Amino acid sequence: MILYLHGFDATSPGNHDKMRQLQFIDQDVRLVSYSTQHPKNDMQYLLNEVSKHIAASDDQSPIIIGVGLGAFWAERIGFLNNIKSVLINPNLTPQHNMGDKIDRPEEYSDIANKCVKDFRGLNRDKALCILARNDEVNNNVEVADCLQDYYSVVWDEEQSHKFSSLATQLNRIKAFKSA
Repeated sequence: MILYLHGFDATSPGNHDKMRQLQFIDQDVRLVSYSTQHPKNDMQYLLNEVSKHIAASDDQSPIIIGVGLGAFWAERIGFLNNIKSVLINPNLTPQHNMGDKIDRPEEYSDIANKCVKDFRGLNRDKALCILARNDEVNNNVEVADCLQDYYSVVWDEEQSHKFSSLATQLNRIKAFKSA
């Protein structure tokens, strides 16, 4: 089972395309949609929904995959549910770079402060981070610097922030899921 978390642009047709591409890894790909506007509500909702999906599946190695803001959530929700995550161009600080797009950006800071201390250290090697060199939204050099001590970081030379094609990364994601 693959749980897919969209980024801030929840209605982008690219989400459906990515989910279809992920079916080459596992036929059971499920969208877990969330508001993107209310972080505290999103966190509780995502925790509950992901827990329900995991409980309803017999997959021994489910993973959660998120793009952009979805990767922010995939890292945390994956950790809290003890499943692997794939972070594609993760937005690690939405409170700083999305203040004009969301209602309560300060809630992201609050969530970060309430997270388990050193959760990345406890989550070491349970996430795969895929970064686009051509990301026009994130500074992925900073993202890599932040995450490389905890997770495998892979650079993609062709994709942009929305990462419209997962084709070159599917084998890597499949190997990570089954490892």
